[in-house]
Amino acid sequence: MKTANLLTVAGAMIGLLAGCSSFKAQRVDEAKADEKAMEITDNWVDGDTIRVISGSMKQVYAHKRFLEFKNRFGSKRIKLFVGEIRNNTSESYFPVKDLEDALLEQISNSDDFTLIDAARRDSLLKEITYQNDGMVDPAQAKKVGRQSGADVMIFGDINMKPETRDGKTIKTYTVNLRLTEIQSSEEICRTREKINKFSEGGAKW
Repeated sequence: MKTANLLTVAGAMIGLLAGCSSFKAQRVDEAKADEKAMEITDNWVDGDTIRVISGSMKQVYAHKRFLEFKNRFGSKRIKLFVGEIRNNTSESYFPVKDLEDALLEQISNSDDFTLIDAARRDSLLKEITYQNDGMVDPAQAKKVGRQSGADVMIFGDINMKPETRDGKTIKTYTVNLRLTEIQSSEEICRTREKINKFSEGGAKW
């Protein structure tokens, strides 16, 4: 009986060690990571974010009404902040924050825009108030009312429509962005980027 138990334990340990020895990890670049991701999941991945944001910004820069709007500023940068980007998909895990961060990075790197940090405005106001409460040298304290106002806002919506039949699934993600002038509330332009994900036999995640 003891011999049988020992053999069972030994077999389990060998199986565990064999499983561990089969695991292999390596660093890959973004293109390779995107390719490998398609072997694992049909969910949204980093490569999709890069494609969509890059494509959306190209559409903005090429849009006739945006070019007309930009010409009004001459050599000055357009002050912009990113509003809400809504996840309208059924996927609660959709990485909206990653999408927003990628968009902010593209805008920050642009020569056409100056980012207004609307998300941190309350914190900035608290710091300015503190500086003007006598705790900081008046000559160095920043003044209330000197903040820059944004000229335009970007809003967005993310949608996903799945179609499944005979174990095959195609998921169509659509990312819509709208650039709106704040003073007039007029839409300057909108973009629409799609990502299609086909899977067969069921995704692994």
